[in-house]
Amino acid sequence: MEIWHIPVVFTVGIIAGFINTIAGGGSLLTLPILIFLGLPTAVANGTNRLAIMTQCLFAVIGFKRKGVSNFKLSLLLSVPALIGAIIGAQIAVDLSDILFKRVLAIIMLLVLGLILWNPRQNVGRLMSSGLNHFIITMIAFFFIGIYGGFIQVGVGFIIIAALTTIKGLNLVETNSHKVFITGIYTVFALIVFAFNGKICWTIGLCLAAGMGLGGWIGSHWAVARGEQWIRLALTICVIAMVIKLFV
Repeated sequence: MEIWHIPVVFTVGIIAGFINTIAGGGSLLTLPILIFLGLPTAVANGTNRLAIMTQCLFAVIGFKRKGVSNFKLSLLLSVPALIGAIIGAQIAVDLSDILFKRVLAIIMLLVLGLILWNPRQNVGRLMSSGLNHFIITMIAFFFIGIYGGFIQVGVGFIIIAALTTIKGLNLVETNSHKVFITGIYTVFALIVFAFNGKICWTIGLCLAAGMGLGGWIGSHWAVARGEQWIRLALTICVIAMVIKLFV
């Protein structure tokens, strides 16, 4: 790693950590930077997980200090997610660079459709459907874990959609659960990437420092500003994501 990489990676990490905590899509910044710095796609994917884990840790602490946390529910939702993440991470380390990029392009188009859909419009219908919410939630977070373990990009939007649709939570509560769940399953995904030698520790630690700071700032900002401001920030992130996909 060259010396100029340090401020670049750290700064991008702060921005990405903040975005990931209040909305999602921060990996749209970090993954291209890591690949630009010369890391193979699988290594960039694994290195990004080290930073995400750190960001989530600081964000969880921040939400806890602000009195916004429900660790019992967060841990319950983390169980199927971490099982799925192990599967997803193992798939990711075995993919070639070319196939990974093609799969990423397809997935991002699917994520685009999801984040443009307003899940709150369907909350009432789903909550009154009489379905077993526990089973639905466990299955949903198992597949979210597979996706998160595989690629991570945009998983924040998916978790937000799942929690607002299935559980009917507001965005402040949703973000507190999101960072906890992401942090837990990322630990297990990180182990898979590390075991397969797919992590650049020097760049990863620098990025982790920035994303940890960004996660801390984001958690305090989210609680202080409330749901209305989070929705605005989420809208901006979605628009930026759309531009990123089409430009």
